[in-house]
Amino acid sequence: MRALILATVLFSAVSANAATLTVGTTGTIYPMTFTRNDELQGFDIDVINAIADVTGDDVEFVTMSLSSLIGALDAKKVQTIANQITITPERADKYLFSDPYVIDGAQVVIRDGNENEITGVEDLRGRSVGVILGSNFEALLRELDYADEIDIRTYDTNILEQETVMGRIDAYVRDQMSAIQVIDEVKLPLKLAGTPFAPMYNGFPFAEDQEGEALRVKFDDALQVLRENGKLTEISEKWFGRDVTTENSQD
Repeated sequence: MRALILATVLFSAVSANAATLTVGTTGTIYPMTFTRNDELQGFDIDVINAIADVTGDDVEFVTMSLSSLIGALDAKKVQTIANQITITPERADKYLFSDPYVIDGAQVVIRDGNENEITGVEDLRGRSVGVILGSNFEALLRELDYADEIDIRTYDTNILEQETVMGRIDAYVRDQMSAIQVIDEVKLPLKLAGTPFAPMYNGFPFAEDQEGEALRVKFDDALQVLRENGKLTEISEKWFGRDVTTENSQD
């Protein structure tokens, strides 16, 4: 009942000022944002659409390369980004962020059969390790005390899995929930090595100005409604088979 009342009040407050939310995304990172049968879909896409359902806004998705997203936000070509954006101290100093809508961790993934050689992040010394170009995973690896002993290689979009399967790299790092989803659905000979070695909190970034603050409040209010009415959990279970939107997702 509380969620219904909040949703009704929030919708009434914004319906008179309903607008179009311009949202940047790549459409290339399965299962967060990807294109299938010429349709943009994924977990992040569903969450944005659910937020818009609460606020009464329309949504315009603008697709571009991963490296262009932050620049588009800076230039106000988009109002926010739905592309698995991790909240980091550096980003939080420059942008306003919504409350986290995903709680995850950085996960090492290896080829099936190599589990005796690489059991976790501590075994990456002297190994070649792939990350998505422009993602936060490179920074997480470089924070390790032995980072200078790791051959970190960056790749466009999602070719990390194939590079690992073919043995061209020893392992790759990405978020645990997406790694599990790819392994389960695509059925590649890959395995998780150990447990996540660094926590990750995904949020929607906004410009640090008056408009950005208004959008942040709007998104946080809508996310609260979606948590309380179960919609956020429903979207998560649709894409991951579990709830990745709470602290319990890492238990």
